[in-house]
Amino acid sequence: MSDPVTIYMTDWCPFCKKLISNLDRTETPYTLINVDEDTEAATWVESVNEGNRVVPTVRYSDGTHATNPPAGDVRGKHAELSA
Repeated sequence: MSDPVTIYMTDWCPFCKKLISNLDRTETPYTLINVDEDTEAATWVESVNEGNRVVPTVRYSDGTHATNPPAGDVRGKHAELSA
């Protein structure tokens, strides 16, 4: 992972669209991975969500993750990891 924030998402998810839109408004960088197109990513998402493919799931470069986090939390974690 080159970015501190990777968002696992789908094109049809309204929660994904909202998170991405909110991060874009503040120009917070991230990497997007569509779990409908990447089976390895989908498997990882399921592994951290009790077998469910819940999106958005965000993976941070320090190895932690969050499921459906508010954009403010993602921005804060990005700032922490970029410092």
